[in-house]
Amino acid sequence: MSDSATTPSLPAWTGPAILLVDLDAFFASVEQLDHPAWRGKPVIVGGKAGARGVVATCSYEARSFGVRSAMPAARAAQLCPDAIWTHGRFDRYRELSAQVMGILRDETPLVQQVSIDEAFADISPTRVNTEHPLRVAERIIERVDALGITCSIGLGTSKSIAKIASDMDKPHGLTVVYPGSERTFLDPLPIRIMSGIGPAAEKKLLASGIRTLRDLAEADGSLLAKAFGKNAEMMRTRALGLNDSTVSTDDEVKSISKEMTFAEDLTDWPALRSAVATLCAQVTRRVRRKGLRGRTVTLRIRFSNMETHTAQTQLASPTDNDAVLMPALLDLLASSWESGMRVRLLGVGLTGFGEEGAVQQALFADERAQDGAAVRRRENLTAATDQLKERFGEDSVLFGHEMRNARNTTGTASKRPADYR
Repeated sequence: MSDSATTPSLPAWTGPAILLVDLDAFFASVEQLDHPAWRGKPVIVGGKAGARGVVATCSYEARSFGVRSAMPAARAAQLCPDAIWTHGRFDRYRELSAQVMGILRDETPLVQQVSIDEAFADISPTRVNTEHPLRVAERIIERVDALGITCSIGLGTSKSIAKIASDMDKPHGLTVVYPGSERTFLDPLPIRIMSGIGPAAEKKLLASGIRTLRDLAEADGSLLAKAFGKNAEMMRTRALGLNDSTVSTDDEVKSISKEMTFAEDLTDWPALRSAVATLCAQVTRRVRRKGLRGRTVTLRIRFSNMETHTAQTQLASPTDNDAVLMPALLDLLASSWESGMRVRLLGVGLTGFGEEGAVQQALFADERAQDGAAVRRRENLTAATDQLKERFGEDSVLFGHEMRNARNTTGTASKRPADYR
C-alpha cells in the first residue's frame, strides 16, 4: 500500500471519486485460502496441459516463473513443472465474489461489476457523506483482507484512471490519483496501458510516433480517427484523464453464452450435434435461472486452422427452452460446417431478451417441432433437472451428450462466466 494511504492529513478531494477493485490472482487466491497446504506455492487454475488448455489465472508464486493468464497450459507446465494445477470451482469463486460486491455496496449503491473479480464504485464525497475517498478505499481493502483474499485498488476521478491505477501496485496495493494530478500521472505512461488500445491500434499509433498517453492526448484528430474510427475522441478523453463515463448500476443482462474448446477436434455431425446440445442446455439453464427469454440465437465455430465463423438467426418468439433453440442451432451449424472440416471450438449464445416476435405464433408452429404432449414432457424434465442442479450442483445430473463432451474439453476455466456481459 502506498505511503500516502497512511498519511494523517489528506489533501482535499473535490469532484468525482471512482475506484476500481481488482481481486488479486482471484481464482488462485481462493484455492490457496481453501487449501492451506497450497499457500506459498505456485498454483495454476486452468485447463489440461496436454489438451489445448490455457491458464485462467495463477498465483504470484507461479508468476515468478513467468506463467501468465491466457498462456497455453503446455507452456506454463514447461515454465513451472512443480505447479499445483486445478480446473477451478466457479460456485466457490462466485460465493466470494458476491461477498466482495456486498462490501462495496455497503459503501455506495453505485457499484458496477465488470467481471467476477473486478468492479467500479463511485464514492464521490457529497454534502451528506463527506468522508475522504481514500479512507473508504482503505476500509474496503481491510474488509476484503478479512475474507482471506486480497485486492488492489485504483482511485481517481474517472473510470479509466481508476482502471490504470489499479494495475500500478499489485498485489495488495492502493494507488491514488488526486484531482488535478491526472495529466502528471497519465502523460508518461505507454499507450498500451490504456483500455481500448489493442495490438492493431498500438501498431498504427507507434508507426505515427505516438508512444505515450501525452502523445495520444495531443495527437491530430485525423490520425486518431485512422486508429480508432468513431471512438477517436473518446480515446483522447481517456488519455486526458477526463470523466469518460459514469459508474453504471444497470444490471440488465444483454447476452448469455457458453463456449467449449475441445481437446480433440470434432470431425463428424453426431459429435458436433452432441456438443451443440450440451452448450444449448447450459445456456438455456442460465437463461431460466435469471427468468429471461431470448429471441436471437448465435452459433460460433472455430476451425482447426483458427478461422472463426459466427452465424445468427432470430426465433419467431422469445424462449428459454433448449428444445426450441436446437433446431435453429442445427440449421446454423449445417450452414457453417461441411464434412471434412475440423472444429476446435463451439459457442452458443442467446440475446434479444424481452423482445417480442414480429409474428406472434405458437412456439412450436414450425413443422419440425414436436407435438404438444412431447413439449410438456420436455418442460417437466427440464424443470426437474433444474431443481436437482440447483440443490446438488451442476454435475449432479448429466445427460449422455454432456458426459461425452466433458471428456473432450480442455478443462479451462474462464474469468467471465456466461452470467457476465
